[in-house]
Amino acid sequence: MKIAVIGAAGNAAQRVVREAVSRGHEITAIGPTLDKLQALGAAKATLGDITQPDDLAAKLAGHDVVISAVRFVRYDPETLVTAVKRSGTPRLVVIGGAGSLRSPARSPVSESSNFPEAAKPEAAAGAKMLERLRAEPSLDWTFLSPSAAFTAGERTGQFRLGTDDLLISAEGKSHISFEDYAIALLDEVETPKHSRQRFTVGY
Repeated sequence: MKIAVIGAAGNAAQRVVREAVSRGHEITAIGPTLDKLQALGAAKATLGDITQPDDLAAKLAGHDVVISAVRFVRYDPETLVTAVKRSGTPRLVVIGGAGSLRSPARSPVSESSNFPEAAKPEAAAGAKMLERLRAEPSLDWTFLSPSAAFTAGERTGQFRLGTDDLLISAEGKSHISFEDYAIALLDEVETPKHSRQRFTVGY
């Protein structure tokens, strides 16, 4: 499968690229810094800017799936959707955030009293992206939210999937490693089960 990853040098995206390469997919890593992209081991490293939809669309053309890992505060949702649609690529998978998931209090996680103030702009922008995708009439999309704690860790292959509610472990934690998140995302790319849906992954 030919997969383009935008923002490929990010923490989670690096693991997604490596997971995809290990499964035999042909990966185009796209981002603003060529040396970081070349270090990922992707088939192709390409300079690209998500705020330039015409140029980006040309670089996405010919792929089976686009994965976006760009921070939401860096672009307008319409820009990404437009670039993917213009490219003719049929599917968009977005690395999302946990802020728009429902907490046990049934309100967005981003409204919880312990949610970091510094993370609120990114959470609000992520919620806006999800809202735009849910209004999209034609593009096949998937938005994968991690758990509340999203950090480097082990690749265990042992995790749970959910939909719109924050996953909390038996120990009362909400967490997932970048490595296991990458497994869940590539599983979805290879065998779609959440077409035009958001889902989440956690322990």
